[in-house]
Amino acid sequence: MKITIADLKRGEKAKIKDITSDVIPLKLLEMGCLPGNEVQIVQTAPFQCPMYLNINGSHLAIRKETAAQIEVQILHP
Repeated sequence: MKITIADLKRGEKAKIKDITSDVIPLKLLEMGCLPGNEVQIVQTAPFQCPMYLNINGSHLAIRKETAAQIEVQILHP
């Protein structure tokens, strides 16, 4: 089963495995949303959109639809 950023819960950390769509905004790629980088869910707004992320020290807010296009591997403590 494919796990994406949209599946993560608050506080969970994961490593980005693959970006499965060409519709990911270039700004996300420039801010470190690349395969191999670590991502953590900082907070989610009501109805889980937007999602606030920490990617390599950068704080980003992305829509749940965009988060569902980014495949991750959950990192266990």
